[in-house]
Amino acid sequence: MKTPFITETEAMLEDFKGRTNYWLCRPEITNAKDLQICRAVLPAGEGHNFHHHPELEEAIYVLAGEVEQWVGTEVRKLKVGEVAHMAPGVIHATFNTSDQDAVILAILSPGTATGPFLIDVSNEEPWASLRRI
Repeated sequence: MKTPFITETEAMLEDFKGRTNYWLCRPEITNAKDLQICRAVLPAGEGHNFHHHPELEEAIYVLAGEVEQWVGTEVRKLKVGEVAHMAPGVIHATFNTSDQDAVILAILSPGTATGPFLIDVSNEEPWASLRRI
């Protein structure tokens, strides 16, 4: 049985475009079947360009700072305590347009999806013309 307690030092680390994602809950490290949780720091000017998760539902919760959050072609500034929800297959992007780090918690489900985790569409229209990092 895997431990139900995961600290940041025990998290599964992922290098993603020069930053570290801290996977705190996934089937590989906990007994989770329906849940994945990732804490990510987005440095000033950085972000996660337009993409979608074919099989995963996602909620992005802002822990610190603020982000420019796109869900489809709709955009909003999210601040601490605010969340965006994306159903499977919905194209979205998150950008830190401030001069300070932003910290988000990405919560995805299910934990046991078998298809591709994400599909990058940032070079496809209309996404390529909407916003660039």
